[in-house]
Amino acid sequence: MHAFVTGAASGIGAATALRLARRGPVALADRDADGLVATARAVSAAGGTASSHVVDVTDRAAVLAALDAAERAGGPVDALAHCAGVLVTGPVLHASAADIAAALGVNLTGTANVLTAVVSRMAERGTGSAVVVGSNAGNGPRVGLGVYGASKAAAHNLTLALALEVAGSGVRVNVVAPGSTATPMQTAFGGAAAAEAAIAGDLSRHRPGIPLGRIADADDIAGAIEYLLSPDARHVTAQVLTVDGGATA
Repeated sequence: MHAFVTGAASGIGAATALRLARRGPVALADRDADGLVATARAVSAAGGTASSHVVDVTDRAAVLAALDAAERAGGPVDALAHCAGVLVTGPVLHASAADIAAALGVNLTGTANVLTAVVSRMAERGTGSAVVVGSNAGNGPRVGLGVYGASKAAAHNLTLALALEVAGSGVRVNVVAPGSTATPMQTAFGGAAAAEAAIAGDLSRHRPGIPLGRIADADDIAGAIEYLLSPDARHVTAQVLTVDGGATA
């Protein structure tokens, strides 16, 4: 397996890269150059091989250039973990044009750029698997997460439509939809206090709690991604696997 991992500088992307590096070389992609260095060092320390590519997923030409460089370094990419994303919070009525542009730019346009670049090559070769990290906020409305949830819902729909379009070529495409997860994004959302609030839930905000009693670790999500990219999931495509401790049961 040669995996292309976006959002690899931290959080779910970094955890996923470390897991997939046990299966073969990984191409690390992110706009955070320093974070990429840290992840590459962690992969190397664990005995894996990584190439690093500083790229903004909203730039389609840059994504293609990074993919070209990755394939020169490690051969054809046959696994994609698209973990890059941004969190935008606040009431819909207070959302600025910049908020909406940021959410849609990374979470939707970025997803389209990465999927079309990588999956088109997989389809031509007749093999490969891709996973997009969405969100349980993309499965239904969340107070304070309207813009973010809309961008993720759009990414889900785009991904599942693509899955059906390329299924005949033997390529599988799925979504992993995490709930609250201990990552730098979660810290920016409010840290420990936000995590406790997520576990408890708040029915006045139409938000259920987390039945398993904790938020996810990044590796919980990475494990689901690894499964969907593995031969164990060879008959799974066009699905949304929600990993949120039962919050959306």
